[in-house]
Amino acid sequence: MKITFYGAAETVTGSCFKLTTDNGSNILIDCGLFQGSRELKERNYGDFAFDPSEIDVVLLTHAHIDHSGLIPKLSNKGFQGKIFTTNVTKELCSIMLPDSGHIQEMEVERKNRKLARANKPLLDPIYTVEDAEKCMGQFVGVAYNTPVEILPEIKTIFKDAGHILGSAMIELYVEGKKILFSGDIGNNDQPIINDPTIIDQADFVIMESTYGNRFHLETEDKATQLVQIINKTIRKGGNLIIPAFAIERTQDLIYHLKKIVNSDLIPKIDIYIDSPLAIRATEIFCKYPDFYDEDATKLKEEENQCIFDFPGLKYTLSADESKAINFLKNNNIIISASGMCDAGRIKHHLKHNLWKSQTTVLFVGYQAQGTLGRKILDGEKVVRIHGEEVAVNADIENIEGFSAHADQKALVEWVQKFKDKPEKIFLVHGEPEGMQMLAKVIKDETKNNVLIPKVGETIELIRSKETVAEVSDFEKEISKTFELFESKLQDILNNSGNSTKILEELDKLKTKIK
Repeated sequence: MKITFYGAAETVTGSCFKLTTDNGSNILIDCGLFQGSRELKERNYGDFAFDPSEIDVVLLTHAHIDHSGLIPKLSNKGFQGKIFTTNVTKELCSIMLPDSGHIQEMEVERKNRKLARANKPLLDPIYTVEDAEKCMGQFVGVAYNTPVEILPEIKTIFKDAGHILGSAMIELYVEGKKILFSGDIGNNDQPIINDPTIIDQADFVIMESTYGNRFHLETEDKATQLVQIINKTIRKGGNLIIPAFAIERTQDLIYHLKKIVNSDLIPKIDIYIDSPLAIRATEIFCKYPDFYDEDATKLKEEENQCIFDFPGLKYTLSADESKAINFLKNNNIIISASGMCDAGRIKHHLKHNLWKSQTTVLFVGYQAQGTLGRKILDGEKVVRIHGEEVAVNADIENIEGFSAHADQKALVEWVQKFKDKPEKIFLVHGEPEGMQMLAKVIKDETKNNVLIPKVGETIELIRSKETVAEVSDFEKEISKTFELFESKLQDILNNSGNSTKILEELDKLKTKIK
């Protein structure tokens, strides 16, 4: 049995791993879109490094586009099997993937206008809205903690990863081994969702490492920091722009802002959720209160309505409503997608506000290398948005504690929960420096065998304990041989004083041992 790392290898995006069993079955775990630098994005347009028609089944950890975003292309190129994931993830993908398809079509349409003017060959989108809608027929929703036979004699169990609503760690039982795919491991004490599941045994672990070299603020600290940033921006007379992922991060922010508003910690201001995808995702969140944690459940019971609503919160669905925000007076909070500022309405809001010194831009999620968000966060003074250079005069803030990814401390503690050390831990979904740091800390703290695979690398999953068992059997044979030698030698000494006979028997035993 072997595993090949096609994505999220020494990078954060494009999660995709293929497990090939000894009998030739091919299982794909995640099939995500590459985000970030131009070089990474180009991978989305090329052919898969494997034949999609040879994939028997897909297992999906969660709905984020860097894990699910190439599934429509996979199906369009020949994959005909089932896609197993949680029921919530299935529903979230039903809105996320068509939205992604729409973005692909719009991006290519924009690029093709330039190519046509230059008399160059036109591009095809990575996939279309139609492709995305069509592949949803292959999705199969499953419940947490329920064994599912995905192929003959191969079963899987989805465990709550505590990352976003419906996210999962995937336990895969195949050929007598347990292989654990962590997906994205969430923070403890995140709002709305439950803490990540503790798993104490696996033969092999494929583990995320997004924040392998970073530490988050405590929940109380990040809420206090958010209040301070809001009030500072209001005093400046500007808008607070928050790029946020449509799924989970936007809902987390709404939850925190609701508590802040209800506690009168900020003046009464308008808060705009300007992302059709985030709005539809919030509606799905409202449908699944059974997946809430204790605090969110209590709030839901007290209010007897969806928890994602409060005075001053406005959802802007149409394009006209979105454009109107840019003509409003200052002192607004605008939360919009995409979270890394590479697409969507957030780019328009940045274009209209980034050059103003009264503005504050607050990042609350991971910014991959090469993205517009990362460039702004890293301090670039001028950025390009929709082909226009825009000065960065706004105050730039960052609260990592809102991240839905566990930090280094939590990741190490997660590994420490294993009762028996896994044979190997493969670090994925991280940038090289973070991976190296986390690998060192895990090795030092837990003595585990940690590897960092490269993109395209194939590794045989052979548990060395089996080799130890084989060696142990050989040692038993050697022991029996020497016992036989001692017995024969004793017989010879008892029955004869002939040393020549003894030497002959010794030679025979030596030959047998060799």
